[in-house]
Amino acid sequence: MQADVAREQLRARILDGVYAPGQRLTEIETAGALAMSRTPVREAFRALAADGLVTPAGRGVQVTTLGPAELRDAYQVRAALEALTAELAAARQAAGEIAPAALAALVRDAELAEQATEAGELWQAALRNRAFHRRIAGLAANPAALAILDRLWDQILVSTRQSLTTPGRGAAAGAEHRDLLDAIRAGQPEAAARAARDHVLAHPGLGG
Repeated sequence: MQADVAREQLRARILDGVYAPGQRLTEIETAGALAMSRTPVREAFRALAADGLVTPAGRGVQVTTLGPAELRDAYQVRAALEALTAELAAARQAAGEIAPAALAALVRDAELAEQATEAGELWQAALRNRAFHRRIAGLAANPAALAILDRLWDQILVSTRQSLTTPGRGAAAGAEHRDLLDAIRAGQPEAAARAARDHVLAHPGLGG
């Protein structure tokens, strides 16, 4: 469906920073930019509003930007959900339900995130970090948690893209990822949950 195509194209443009937080998008201008009619764009606007990426604004929408209090709330929810998915992933590992190749892919995700951070590629590091945490959520085998986390990640990335300066945070994040990895590989649910929660709440936006 054209509406689905419009939704994915607009989501990609928002996440890539083509449309900045707070920017207003009209149906007419957006339809022209996407080379399609206004109807699928209107439907895409509704879907993106449900995802929390835009808010209605007259005959168009405005790209969502989370304020400090809203970001804090988002991180608190993310911390709780990622603690849950890490716990579930570790429990599945303890039960022998995770393939070695899946764990190897998780290790690789962590390495790529750390490499991007060390290279000063902060936006790439943010995307790699998301990939690492998303794979853990996948290993948890809980689609509901993964869907909610995807929405939270989108909102957080859009709202923090312009402030990705984290001096001294890269090395700490890498160490925290390794602690989380160790707990999952060892099949230790409680340790994995604690490591995931502490890691998310250590984000600079929360004073960590």
